[in-house]
Amino acid sequence: MNKFAIAVSLLFIIASISGCLGGEKNQNHIAVIEMKMGKIKIELYEDKAPTTTKNFIKLVNDGFYDGLIFHRIVNNFVIQGGGFYPDGTPKQSPYGTIKLETNPDLTHVDGAVAMARTNDPNSATSQFYICDGPQHFLDGQYAVFGKVIEGMDIVRTIASFDPQHTYTPQHWPKEEILEDVTMIKVYIE
Repeated sequence: MNKFAIAVSLLFIIASISGCLGGEKNQNHIAVIEMKMGKIKIELYEDKAPTTTKNFIKLVNDGFYDGLIFHRIVNNFVIQGGGFYPDGTPKQSPYGTIKLETNPDLTHVDGAVAMARTNDPNSATSQFYICDGPQHFLDGQYAVFGKVIEGMDIVRTIASFDPQHTYTPQHWPKEEILEDVTMIKVYIE
């Protein structure tokens, strides 16, 4: 065997061993939300919120979010989506509810992505929100499962839109901005 073949074999063995010993870090998936204004990219924290991210990824891969809107717009708080079409028709997750999954390492920092829910902590299904500014008073009560890594300018633009019904639970967007707040396509990169 010549020296080149031995060197290549040794490099292959070393690379294999370091991969088995954890030398290669697990990469979190990136979810991409295509909007009229551009793309919002979200790093999903699968290692710290496995149940919540698995549910979200399953919905994304099913095309569940395509064509839905950010229906709740509250400036300096959140934009929330994943439950309604632009005409107000609701869309329900086919997978039901998931158990509240919090992690002390995942907090409501600016750009945090978390599951929306009712008063029942274990009622989250498909709706999620993106924080427009830090919202630490929500820590431990809602499941943060990701963070915007690109496209916060789009989040801020959406959050700045005046909702049609201010001071209601919905903060529903005005008809003239429905196209701007529609998730055209959501996919895993």
